Amino acid sequence: MPLLGTLFYVLLDSHYFSKPQYIALFLQIIIITLLLPIAFFYLLKTYGTIDNIMLSDISHRKIPLLLHILLLSILIAKSITADRFPPLYYFFLGGLLSSALAFLLLYAKIKASLHMVGMSSLTAFTIGLSLHNQINTIHLVTFFVIMNGLVATSRLVMKAHTNRELGIGFLCGLLPQVALFYFWL
Repeated sequence: MPLLGTLFYVLLDSHYFSKPQYIALFLQIIIITLLLPIAFFYLLKTYGTIDNIMLSDISHRKIPLLLHILLLSILIAKSITADRFPPLYYFFLGGLLSSALAFLLLYAKIKASLHMVGMSSLTAFTIGLSLHNQINTIHLVTFFVIMNGLVATSRLVMKAHTNRELGIGFLCGLLPQVALFYFWL
């Protein structure tokens, strides 16, 4: 989702940067939010900390979520700053808050659907970009609303989550993004 959020930021935002700046931005996002998490996954799997990619057990979610929070913190502090990429900064800050909220819920023995966290965050960010740049993205927003429903349906069909966990995941992704609209819209 961070890579998709960045892609939509580049496509929909009115700020224009040079091609090398875009390449550097995408490389940072790919390394920090895709390649390093894959490496950490294999490391955790090798040491038996997690059993599979689905992280169905609540106790298996703690370390991966902490690592995700750490990586997003580094990205926000060093690369995606509020003065260079304001909307993108708040998207990643919202993702950080969503991850922290999902992590804290684990201590209450509540499992949030991380798939729904990502989809609802991306949907809210797309709506925010549309409002920020005053452009009509109704087709894109409609697509993401449908994708939220498809993701939720697939998680139910796979028996990976309950309706409650999907709703909690949806709210964990949506609420931080909407709350941060105040700062960048």
